[in-house]
Amino acid sequence: MSKKILIVDDDKAMRDLYARLLHGEYELALAASGEEALEKIETFAPKLVLLDIEMPGIDGYEVLERMKSTRSGTGIHVTMVSGKSSREDQQRAFEAGADDYMVKPIDPCEMTSRVRLHFRLHDAVGRVTTIESEIESRNRYIEQMAEEQARELISTQDVAVFTLASLAEARDEGTGQHLVRMRSYSQLLAESLQEEGPYASQINARFLDDLFRSSPLHDVGKVAISDAILLKPGRLTKEEFETIKQHTTIGANILDQAVFHSRGGGFLSMGALIARFHHEWFDGTGYPAGLAGDEIPLPARIVALADVFDALTSVRPYKPAFSPFKARRMIEEESGTHFDPLIVKAFRARFDDFLAVHGQFDTPTRETVGAMSFVEHECAELAGSCP
Repeated sequence: MSKKILIVDDDKAMRDLYARLLHGEYELALAASGEEALEKIETFAPKLVLLDIEMPGIDGYEVLERMKSTRSGTGIHVTMVSGKSSREDQQRAFEAGADDYMVKPIDPCEMTSRVRLHFRLHDAVGRVTTIESEIESRNRYIEQMAEEQARELISTQDVAVFTLASLAEARDEGTGQHLVRMRSYSQLLAESLQEEGPYASQINARFLDDLFRSSPLHDVGKVAISDAILLKPGRLTKEEFETIKQHTTIGANILDQAVFHSRGGGFLSMGALIARFHHEWFDGTGYPAGLAGDEIPLPARIVALADVFDALTSVRPYKPAFSPFKARRMIEEESGTHFDPLIVKAFRARFDDFLAVHGQFDTPTRETVGAMSFVEHECAELAGSCP
């Protein structure tokens, strides 16, 4: 992928500063006005635009609006740059379609780091789109093949998606088996819910198949979180925790774009729901949307419990592992607050099967981990701990 950046600022000193910081690693173009920026967007075709807000003539907001209204501009990431730092100014920029916001004076390290994250996100979107396109093509062929041949192709698809999910997990997971275990846990819960209860009518063979394929993508948004935050062994600051929470919406956006470009939904549509909502709490105190109860999509509620169980029973750089029995007690205590009580009931019913999955892997356990609360464990499942 071409790493093209368009720098837009009426201040020559600022343009020169950005160019010095980014020279060598990226292909750059400079614009001194909004009008010039719109012309270069068409001819230069950047992947990222660093866009000053306050400029004579057409300001940054109008440039952004015009750019997003064109077909060529819809896939371009835009970072608004301004001397204004108020929440209202930033909110206006995001509502206008900006992907990021930086406040002048610019910190060189912050700029280069965030630019790299934008291109990492572009790479992830491209991989998802390519995989989904390949899957659709293979699915058309599957209809013409024998059942055994179809299973082989489906297995290939699963490997491709699982590889994508591993891009994010490999950076912060202490074991490569996290995705395998939590996918198995999710299946066990869904199968139990299918047997009886109010969710039985929602869970059919297609639901189980989509859940199996999509659940490993729950944390794909971590690909856009910087290593400095994601791998931090100590307690996160409030600002760092707010940043890491964005992995839910980032992951959902990656998968939504893949669905859009493929003109189809399939299991990636379920994956987008899981990625966005698997940190919502049943009582409405989770994130990113503060949904409660049945407002939270059922696949996300299922994955939430499976993911937390595996996090609690796994070793991380910032904590030892709990035994499965300790983890079960902690999850049961959060029934009705963090977790859907009906899913906790299914968890209890299939706990022996959870133990069998857990027992396939050699995971040391300990019963204590300082004075961490359960909520802190939920944060630790992401990156270490939170305030």
